[in-house]
Amino acid sequence: MSKAKIKTRAAWTFFSNHGHVLVCIAQDSEMLLREVADLVGITERAVQRIIHELEEEGYLKKAKTGRRNNYQVIESMPLRHQLESHCKIGALLKVINKNNSK
Repeated sequence: MSKAKIKTRAAWTFFSNHGHVLVCIAQDSEMLLREVADLVGITERAVQRIIHELEEEGYLKKAKTGRRNNYQVIESMPLRHQLESHCKIGALLKVINKNNSK
């Protein structure tokens, strides 16, 4: 009585949560953190932490518009890993968001 092994896919993606948050903000600079969290599949608190880290490292700028935040992605910033550091964030986002227009 042997049970058939069910092969499941590992839960991994090509981008980190930081990358996913950046993609969301690039698509909609006024997106609510709750909406980003839902799309990425993480908590709103995790999104807050990631945005703070992206701001501190110079990848995002935040401006208040009334009660809402508006984010600007600094597209001239390089990717962080040495293998991709010759590439700019803007070039990556352009490829990812090619068919996603507002």
